[in-house]
Amino acid sequence: MNAALSAYVIEDQRRMSRARNYFAWQASLVRPELGPCVVECGSGIGNFTGELAGCRKIIALDADPACIEILKQRHPQVCALVREVGNESLADLAQFQPDSCLFINVLEHVENDARAVHDAAGILRPGGSIVILAPAFAALAGPIDRNLGHFRRYSRPQILALASQAKLNVEKFHYLNLAGFFGWWANARIFRREAQSETQIAIFDRWIVPVISRVERAVHPPFGQSIFTVLRKS
Repeated sequence: MNAALSAYVIEDQRRMSRARNYFAWQASLVRPELGPCVVECGSGIGNFTGELAGCRKIIALDADPACIEILKQRHPQVCALVREVGNESLADLAQFQPDSCLFINVLEHVENDARAVHDAAGILRPGGSIVILAPAFAALAGPIDRNLGHFRRYSRPQILALASQAKLNVEKFHYLNLAGFFGWWANARIFRREAQSETQIAIFDRWIVPVISRVERAVHPPFGQSIFTVLRKS
């Protein structure tokens, strides 16, 4: 990762770190799918890592050494390693016998996403889970996606193809964050924003997340800003 991209991504994650309701919503979906030992692929500066506090062992991976240094300061109890998923092998992590691997808003940053999922599956114990939260719908791609280094936004067939190639079972698949779909579309297509707005994040987290998270627990939306998937190793 070059210095300019690293600085942009870190600043974006610092803005997002204030969205505590949003991360709590994500965690409420992710935690039930996890075993006691978790590998978090693409942890960034550790915004989501703090939501994994109940796990016995957390191994956090990120390609950016600057992100790993910040994560170590925020979460000193975590085993944090510089590792570029999709390009570097994860085989040595099998020694930890991980139960789960997480890709929380990560796969879109990985050029070889099929290898990333395949490698993650290879280190899991039998019955282990891979949990993916990824941006949905290529039509939503805009300047923010480009500036964050996104290679893609996902469709259902793309996720199913990743599961098939890694010989994983699709246990759960649904769209997430209907309100965010329209907000991201507006930022991409109308405002042409180059970065996420702190004001938008604050309003979304304070007023919209508490409502939409309750609604979407009861009824999954027909489309959304993101895709939530749980894949299971046989």
